[in-house]
Amino acid sequence: MHGRKNEAMTSPQIVFLHALPLDGRMWAAQIERYEGRAIAPTLYLFGSSLRDWSSGVLDAAHDGSLIIIGCSVGGLCALEVARAAPVQVLGVVLIGAKAGVRPEPAFRDEAVRYIRTHGVAAAWDKYWRPIFGRNADDAAVDAARELALAQSADDLVDGIFAFHNRDDFTDFARTWRGTIISINGDQDHTPSAAANADWTSLRNRGAQVVDDCGHYVSLEQPQRFAALLDDAISCIEECALANG
Repeated sequence: MHGRKNEAMTSPQIVFLHALPLDGRMWAAQIERYEGRAIAPTLYLFGSSLRDWSSGVLDAAHDGSLIIIGCSVGGLCALEVARAAPVQVLGVVLIGAKAGVRPEPAFRDEAVRYIRTHGVAAAWDKYWRPIFGRNADDAAVDAARELALAQSADDLVDGIFAFHNRDDFTDFARTWRGTIISINGDQDHTPSAAANADWTSLRNRGAQVVDDCGHYVSLEQPQRFAALLDDAISCIEECALANG
């Protein structure tokens, strides 16, 4: 069982978990910003389920307290990590992610077939480019596309299975004593900001909506995201101190 084994470490380690179809390099700016206390593993290396990913994340992290930041499927993995290590994880920040799930096996299987048949570049155009905001900077989109094309079709298929075969985390989100903070773009409908409204109003929870932004908030609005993330991390640390 994972738990807090190193109480001497005063600052929680920050773990950044990436979105599909990207990898840990999507967090390069944040790794630099929190140099010395942050990691950003690439999740495909750990398997094809959120439980596999969660185990890999906990193995990659240190044994002290953790704050988990996750975008899209990375946010779902953050909840899985928190469920696996509810004491060690002080809080999670979800970007473009929700606790609930609506099974879509037909869409999952169609996406897998499309990637296998047409390749990663075509899948980028079909599934991922459209979820950027309407006014997303071309350079940010191009950089994300370059990261996507660096992934293998097999890795992205693993990511699709991890996303679609996940558990529903709503009950966990309602009862876990850690802090959950949600950040969504106002143009993101994958989930919409309202998707988290039923549980983000609970104690120590909060929700932020970023204007003129789609699914990938950290890439589309980096300055606004940096400020929100600083606030979120401070909130999680303060709540952990207050709750003992």
